[in-house]
Amino acid sequence: MPEGIPTGALEDGLLMQASFWVLVFPLVGFVVLALFGDAMKREGKADWGGYIASAMALLSFSSAAFVVSRLWKLMPVGDQGLRFAQPYLGFEWIDVADFRVPLSLLVDPLSAVMMLVVTGIGSLIHVYSTGYMHEDEDRVRFFSYMNLFLFFMLVLVLGGSLPLMFVGWEGVGLCSYLLIGFWYKKQSASDAGKKAFVVNRIGDAGLILGMIMAFTWFGTLDLVEIAENASSKPAEAWLVFGPLTLVALALFVGACGKSAQLPLHVWLPDAMEGPTPVSALIHAATMVTAGVYMVCRLAPLYAQSETAMAVVAGLGCATALVAATIAFVQTDIKKVLAYSTVSQLGYMFLAAGVGAFGVAIFHLVTHAFFKALLFLGSGSVIHAMHHEQDMRKMGGLRKHIPWTHWTFLIGTAAIAGVPLLSGFFSKDAILAAAHHHHHTVLFALGLVTALMTAFYMSRLYFLTFWGNFRGGHELEHHLHESPWSMVGVLVILAVGAIFGGYVDIPGIVAPVFRLPIEAAAHGLLVPVLATTAGLLGIAGAWYAYVKQPDLPAKVSASARGLQRALEEKWGFDLAFDWFTDKVVVGGSAGLLWKRVDAGLIDGAVNGAGTVVDAVSRAARGFQTGLVRGYALVILGGAVLVLSYLLWI
Repeated sequence: MPEGIPTGALEDGLLMQASFWVLVFPLVGFVVLALFGDAMKREGKADWGGYIASAMALLSFSSAAFVVSRLWKLMPVGDQGLRFAQPYLGFEWIDVADFRVPLSLLVDPLSAVMMLVVTGIGSLIHVYSTGYMHEDEDRVRFFSYMNLFLFFMLVLVLGGSLPLMFVGWEGVGLCSYLLIGFWYKKQSASDAGKKAFVVNRIGDAGLILGMIMAFTWFGTLDLVEIAENASSKPAEAWLVFGPLTLVALALFVGACGKSAQLPLHVWLPDAMEGPTPVSALIHAATMVTAGVYMVCRLAPLYAQSETAMAVVAGLGCATALVAATIAFVQTDIKKVLAYSTVSQLGYMFLAAGVGAFGVAIFHLVTHAFFKALLFLGSGSVIHAMHHEQDMRKMGGLRKHIPWTHWTFLIGTAAIAGVPLLSGFFSKDAILAAAHHHHHTVLFALGLVTALMTAFYMSRLYFLTFWGNFRGGHELEHHLHESPWSMVGVLVILAVGAIFGGYVDIPGIVAPVFRLPIEAAAHGLLVPVLATTAGLLGIAGAWYAYVKQPDLPAKVSASARGLQRALEEKWGFDLAFDWFTDKVVVGGSAGLLWKRVDAGLIDGAVNGAGTVVDAVSRAARGFQTGLVRGYALVILGGAVLVLSYLLWI
């Protein structure tokens, strides 16, 4: 470590500048495309929008790679309490009385990993989009939104304080709304964008409340200082709702909204109405992991509350299981992947809730590779199928789009937990952590979810690529492989899905959490059980959809009630629709409008007018305009005053 750099706060000018440029490049891309996009369209150079956006994303990734390499050179070895770099960008953002928020970035192993995931996966998806969106007349606007999203996501993961993180948090929410509803002339896309925006506002209310309570109790909103203050306070036992627990739970509400946990998960499946690259970038690899990142960033806070940890683990496990059951009956290829994303996010929260924060980030990274691969692979399938997304009209595609088939197979095997692929290592680590900490129920449910994941993902694979083509002879005649701008990205992501699990992510990020590192010693038990569950799921799907293709219809007919419940997504959307219609709209009309607004407020205003009118009518009788009358009143008044004086 160079002399003069204090332990706990690395100060390196080159590191600060590079961190700044990581943010600047995608912002510049957005500004250029927003200002000159119309001119590009008029001159027939709309493709330049994709090239400029991709170049800015790649430059941001290059800067991020430099930041990481520089950080590793400067970082002391073995210092578990290291604060790392805290670049200060030049001014006090908020300075009111005792409330100070500097505009600072937090660069440490955790934000470095997230930075590489966001810019790396983001760059690949930008390149993929140049092929996928080639024929869309509004593609310049699309790429401007993509660059803006990349900027806000980087603000979220690099922000050194909760308010700065919140700017990125709301920014990605805005970009999500814009990108989900990109095809705004399509009613379903417009509705899905609004749904995502509204549901996320529910979670954001909890996040804002959590920030207020954090400042009240800790006196700071700096992320590192909150973690340090929380570590110094006594731990809060089960069902003790002290300051630590209340702050952690309020912030977790925000995490549930952004990371689509029960019951705020309903927005993410509908978000599939946006272009497929949007699904891959925002709703698989980056934005939806923001809640997981925030919980892990504040690991010392959550670790001090047994109640908060139990809620995080329990809700994550429930989300993983419920979403997996719903994925069983989906027929839209992207909807299956959407519920798979919800389920895998639940897995990440399960890991965090049992104290394996590094493992949660590990699964976040491996999931970014194989889920981005699967979403972009589905985009290649949809491209070949001329925008058809119903798996019941597919089949036998492995012969027509071989590159897409083989890369999709790798992604499917990775998420199913096939040994030696990335998902095998991170899923096993989650189950091992639950087993190590004696969470028997969570371990069992996690194991069941692993089996279900392997089944529904293999179902998707077999329905899409095996059997006979079911989309008609005319469409089959036009099936073709995607261009290399798309296929090349699939190959790179497939490599990541294979080898991503060999990087020691838990060890890299462990110092950030300031917690004892516990090795989950499980021997061969957990890997054997997890591998068996995954292989059983794959074998079950092969038997049901390849060997006995009539079997699923028979099972559905014999369990029609369960089938309907799953098709209705366990009633979550119906419950939200009822609540919105009866409570929000009905309550607003019946209580707030008719009684409070019209009855109380308007009544008070109108009543005041009525009183004034009545007084005015009474006073009008004295204002006759006759001088004799006025003189008589004056005389009467004088007599009364004189009488009073004489009486005194």
